[in-house]
Amino acid sequence: MFAIDNYDFKGKRAIIRVDFNVPLNEKGEVTDDTRIRAAIPTIKKVLEKGGSVILMSHLGRPKKNPDPKFSLEQIVPAIEKRLGVKVMFAGDCMGEKAAEMAKNLKPGEVMLLENLRFYAEEEGKPRGLGEDATDEEKKAAKKALKEGPQKEFVKKLASYADCYINDAFGTAHRA
Repeated sequence: MFAIDNYDFKGKRAIIRVDFNVPLNEKGEVTDDTRIRAAIPTIKKVLEKGGSVILMSHLGRPKKNPDPKFSLEQIVPAIEKRLGVKVMFAGDCMGEKAAEMAKNLKPGEVMLLENLRFYAEEEGKPRGLGEDATDEEKKAAKKALKEGPQKEFVKKLASYADCYINDAFGTAHRA
């Protein structure tokens, strides 16, 4: 198994799951950047070893998609401040623009994908079921989501990079 200390990142694109679910004030400014600061050493290690970085995270629990209130674009200045590097923003984590931006990343560059939770596939929880849906209907909808769309979601994100780094244990340790 590869570890971040023994992987050759030179010329490689690393997609990193970070936990940037940070508190924001009414102006959309980060009020506590602890989670951003926690991810900086991992990001810098990849950059220092000649790689480029694609950051992916969620922010909040959006009820409609996309919802500007939960856009990760508003935290770009806080990331740039701590990282000391310009961060490009892909306004749709699944869009063709994001794929193109990822493909064209050069060593030392960083991009942030839009909020993963704008897609039901991120959590694997179906949306749009009425309140009157039975447990059986909910179970069937969840199974259908996991068997098709969720696998495609993961496949698309994986296609952006050469390697994956999990730097967000708090969001990845659940079932």
